[in-house]
Amino acid sequence: MKMGKMIGVAACFFLAACNAGEKAKSAAKPPVAVEAAAASAADLVEGVEVTGSLEPKFWADVRTQIPGLVKKVFVSEWVRVKKGTPLAAIDIAETEALVKRAEAGVESARAGEKQAQVSLNRSEREQARLQKLKDAGLATQLAMDDARTETEAARSKIEAARAQVRVAEEELRQARARLAKGVVTAPLDGVVALRDVNVGDLASDAAAGKPIFRIVDSRLLNLTVNVPSVDSARVRIGQRLEFSVDSLPGKSFSGRVMYVNPELSAADRSLKVIAEVRNDGELLKGGLFAKGRIVTGSRRGGIQVPRSAVAGLDLSAGSGFLFVLEGDVARKRSVRTGSSSGEMLEIVSGLKSGESFVVRGGFNLKDGDRVSLSGGATTAPPAGQKGGER
Repeated sequence: MKMGKMIGVAACFFLAACNAGEKAKSAAKPPVAVEAAAASAADLVEGVEVTGSLEPKFWADVRTQIPGLVKKVFVSEWVRVKKGTPLAAIDIAETEALVKRAEAGVESARAGEKQAQVSLNRSEREQARLQKLKDAGLATQLAMDDARTETEAARSKIEAARAQVRVAEEELRQARARLAKGVVTAPLDGVVALRDVNVGDLASDAAAGKPIFRIVDSRLLNLTVNVPSVDSARVRIGQRLEFSVDSLPGKSFSGRVMYVNPELSAADRSLKVIAEVRNDGELLKGGLFAKGRIVTGSRRGGIQVPRSAVAGLDLSAGSGFLFVLEGDVARKRSVRTGSSSGEMLEIVSGLKSGESFVVRGGFNLKDGDRVSLSGGATTAPPAGQKGGER
């Protein structure tokens, strides 16, 4: 019995010594340097993350409409032109000759019409004279019938002359239209993005020829993006699309969804969406890669933290944990996550507004470790910080 008591007392002394050692060890561990931020509630804007490319909404490839040698080029690349501005001229000497011939044909046809009108007037006067003589008994019915026949023949001749004038005028119109095609003009306002012609080149007609100019109007752009099928039901015409481009860091742009494809792509089950972007100042260029999101809704009073602050993150399950500061002690706390936008992540539950949490340095922490703020606490995410895709 005495031996048992002695063993029990020894065990108690041993456990006490171990606990004292652990406490001493914990007390001896230096504080972990971390950076912290204070959680704050803000309005969250939800959206669908997208990427895509910008293209001019209006542009045109310009071809020559008639074959021939290029005798003049009036513009160079990168210059701004208006609709109807001459770009190049084709040598159309033969067409100019045809125009002169058609003009002469019109004059000849009109002269024939005048001559036919004179004959008709004469026949009508003669018919009227014979009618008076017949009424007076001085002309026969045969003479009257001959006069009437002459008048009808004169009327037929003037109708034929007028038809000939219309034919000649149509030939002249066609010749002048062909002559006008000798000058290549800009079909819209814009900038000459391509010039692929020089004086002396042999131009082909529009059906077989390659473009010799490209005119681009960059005042309106189309941003074409693909939306994953899981988010396709959230996209509507009229929603705002906010985006940025690598060539203009720090600048943000926006457009409006104008077209939504009625069916998904069979290749990757994505939805093609086109947003119209007003390019004020023409800072944006066609062909730029854009990254942004389609804004689908907003909520009040949400809390967001940097994604890097949440350890063990599982977006599909909406779970993870972070370290919340209680004085100078870090406590591990499980959280439930919501929507995300870039590097920011919504915390649905597990963190309250005003609580401080570890932003950097949490990979060295364990529950209950003492911490020291490195460089002071960081600021909380700004009010109005936007959320995004679920």
